Amino acid sequence: MAEVAEITDQNFETEVLNSDKPVVVDFWAEWCAPCRAIAPIIQELAGTHGDSVKIVKMNVDDSPATPGKYGVRAIPTVLAFQGGQVVEQLQGARPKSAFEEMIQKLI
Repeated sequence: MAEVAEITDQNFETEVLNSDKPVVVDFWAEWCAPCRAIAPIIQELAGTHGDSVKIVKMNVDDSPATPGKYGVRAIPTVLAFQGGQVVEQLQGARPKSAFEEMIQKLI
């Protein structure tokens, strides 16, 4: 199964903004129960769509600058980037179908 890479403020630009394929970023934190609830869904989607979409996660406690820059005020927040721009956003714990739909729009 594809591993969901953990990214940081330091490598965000390289990994997300300069990526040659669409990127889905899961903003999360260790203490956030809804974040832990969607983690297996994010992991599964990385396994299913890993060749066409890059799926990564960012711990907002370890890397606070990027979430601040993108107006992430609540977690979990999942942002979809295409060509370095945010094209879609999902907030809160959602069913797998919501994330699936987000990814389908990117492919």
